[in-house]
Amino acid sequence: MSCGCFGASTLKKKSPSHTPNEIDGYPLDNVKHFSDKELRLATDNYHPSNKLGRGGFGTVYKGTLKDGSQVAVKTLSAGSRQGVREFLTEIKTISNVKHPNLVELVGCCIQGPNRILVYEYVENNSLDRALLGTRGINIRLDWRKRSIICMGTARGLAFLHEELVPHIVHRDIKASNILLDRDFNPKIGDFGLAKLFPDDITHISTRIAGTTGYLAPEYAIGGQLTLKADVYSFGVLILEIVSGRSSSRTNWGNSYKLLLEWVHAFHSIPYLQFTWQHHEFLFLL
Repeated sequence: MSCGCFGASTLKKKSPSHTPNEIDGYPLDNVKHFSDKELRLATDNYHPSNKLGRGGFGTVYKGTLKDGSQVAVKTLSAGSRQGVREFLTEIKTISNVKHPNLVELVGCCIQGPNRILVYEYVENNSLDRALLGTRGINIRLDWRKRSIICMGTARGLAFLHEELVPHIVHRDIKASNILLDRDFNPKIGDFGLAKLFPDDITHISTRIAGTTGYLAPEYAIGGQLTLKADVYSFGVLILEIVSGRSSSRTNWGNSYKLLLEWVHAFHSIPYLQFTWQHHEFLFLL
């Protein structure tokens, strides 16, 4: 009797650990699989002290695997269909893509309702935190670091747009999706909205997705997506890096303007003077 019970309990334990070979018809053989137990141990059961940030469809935690390597664990909301779509899109898009300026996908967890992505851990968190500051984070971005961030992000985008086949349009280039490593080299992350872009088409007609303040006007108005949408978003990002201000903040002293409106208001002035940490820098426009 006891042997029979033991055998039954063993079968029950094995069942939840079964990992599917595909999801929605997409093969997962080339992606490393983690168990829910592994990731809970790595993140101390998703303890709040390990929380790195929160996106539209999930929360990211810092984790330490058994071998001592650190990872970022992104848990997607189980009840969100959009979150599951983004999960699959990320796997399809970057599971085989490696570049110094792109965040590397380490693996995933598909167990029961769990849809979890595991990325390389990037020490200095996101660019928006470094630029705008947040409680407990004090990072000084001198102009050398800002130049490194601009150039590295440009190289990452060029790789997506020109070297990969089919090309990839990210659709959500913004400060919170640019992560900074120990040396402040940027890595583009969050490919949940990305689209593959074959060579033989001029545009993709699609639902509008992205972040207000970064959307190219022709895409926001007509829904016709091209690689130029990323370039426009990158331009807004450059303005944020140079000015140290957010594109979404509207309170500029006594006026209420978006970053682009503020820049446009001064477009006829040949020089703009920015003050940052008691130093004045002159930029030729």
